Amino acid sequence: MAVITRGFGGRRRDHTDLPPGQYRTDDFPVLSAGPTPRIDLDEWELAVVTETGERSTWSWAEFTALPADEPTVDIHCVTRWSKFGTSWRGVSVDTLLADVETAAEYVVAHSYGGYTTNIPLEGLLDGQAWVAYEFDGEPLAPVHGGPARLLVPHLYFWKSAKWLRALELRLDDEPGFWETAGYHNDGDPWREQRYLED
Repeated sequence: MAVITRGFGGRRRDHTDLPPGQYRTDDFPVLSAGPTPRIDLDEWELAVVTETGERSTWSWAEFTALPADEPTVDIHCVTRWSKFGTSWRGVSVDTLLADVETAAEYVVAHSYGGYTTNIPLEGLLDGQAWVAYEFDGEPLAPVHGGPARLLVPHLYFWKSAKWLRALELRLDDEPGFWETAGYHNDGDPWREQRYLED
């Protein structure tokens, strides 16, 4: 005969929108693959580079003059924390690619400091991703990826590259820093795609 305590329901998750294996935090943990680069806004530039080598670039003044969105989204880190209702200001990737002609299916995000991560292009379009430069009404702090970072809230947060400097459009997929170190190529928190074998 099995012994079961009356009312036992297992470990409760504190939020119905919490992906499997995650816990909720009100903090904003700082995790980086290397040292935090300090980028002078007078020297900052964002580039979109197509598979043919065509470049579109924006200075800081040009970039922050683009139409901006203010998404409020939940974010999920592969280290198992989730933060709900985060508020950002940034430029939609749709806006950045509006005048770009490409046959690419993939994007490699390049950061100041050398970090890279890969994402299918369709995962960045249709209001799914931004290049964010404010968090919670303040300029984005360098430790959180400022002056500007990629924001892809439907994927684990390593796909939201900090200190963004370029989006490289590619015909083929090229795994980035964590993907070549054994992390999952897609990184969907709802499917718990943490590691290559997941």
